[in-house]
Amino acid sequence: MRSAKSSTSFERSIVESVESVESAESVEASTALSAGESAGATGAPANAVATDSGGPSRRDAEATKAAILRAARHLLARHAHADITLKAVAERAGVSPPLIMKYFGNKETLFARVMSFEEDAGVLLDAPLADLARHMVRHVLVSQSERGADPLLRIVFAPLQGTQGDTLRANFRTQVSDRLALRLDGPDAGLRAELAVGMLLGLGVMYGIARGGELRTAPLDDVVRRYAPAVQAHLTP
Repeated sequence: MRSAKSSTSFERSIVESVESVESAESVEASTALSAGESAGATGAPANAVATDSGGPSRRDAEATKAAILRAARHLLARHAHADITLKAVAERAGVSPPLIMKYFGNKETLFARVMSFEEDAGVLLDAPLADLARHMVRHVLVSQSERGADPLLRIVFAPLQGTQGDTLRANFRTQVSDRLALRLDGPDAGLRAELAVGMLLGLGVMYGIARGGELRTAPLDDVVRRYAPAVQAHLTP
């Protein structure tokens, strides 16, 4: 039986490894907000483009919401949901708490977005079935290599979140695995969907958490060419 000490070490290793996946996100967030986005409590950001109504452009608003979501995701990987405050999220994102409430309403709405896979799954599964594996593998790799993010890996936060972990698992099952299964023909669609998603998770873990040296330096097209057929075998056997 694993000791409490070793369990704690294991959870800490997950958190520390996820930090490396998020590093590019943090740089992106800092860039988006550096010109004054954090002035949400005092006025429009300095880099905002005026619209007819005099407010910030849609682009600035979307960048701010993305930064808030990244901050909330970062904190959820390190703290229990109940212990996270809007003030902490605001400080991490470089905005004011009222700005979070403007965009998301309240903490529960914000974290419902963080724990949802709906939008990510929509992009991940947006390809014809005959070419779906190639699309999904490429999407995971591009998300990791170019944006420092992963559409699925926040499911690894589930063991750290108590009852909120159950919400993550339920969302993952219904919004990702079950949604993919509905696309599949033939027997054992649910099993095949879970096997395919499991392969994507394994790819994400090796790239972003284990940080496999060979994988991270290999040409992306080569990885897609090698890996996608194995995933596609579960989708169209």
